[in-house]
Amino acid sequence: MAWLTLLLAGLLEIVWAYAMKLSEGFTRPLPTAITITALIASLVLLSLATKVLPLGTAYAVWTGIGAVGAFAIGIVFLGEPLTALHLVAAALIVCGIALMKLASGD
Repeated sequence: MAWLTLLLAGLLEIVWAYAMKLSEGFTRPLPTAITITALIASLVLLSLATKVLPLGTAYAVWTGIGAVGAFAIGIVFLGEPLTALHLVAAALIVCGIALMKLASGD
């Protein structure tokens, strides 16, 4: 259950990062509200996951999900560039997440 909670926390990190971009420096009320709500929910879920999972593992997985997810959102929805080096970097992050999961033994 802790891993599912952590996954949801990571997905909410993607939501708040995207909404933050859409908020245009917190000048647009709806994206700002979504940013704040998703951020708080993400942190709460992360804190619940760390009750069971090691802090280092949970934090690395949470940030990795957010980083790769925000990267993908930027490419798909915001027209940000995609290069071979970007793909290698994202793949390394995903490999790191997988290794953290394996190393935790859960």
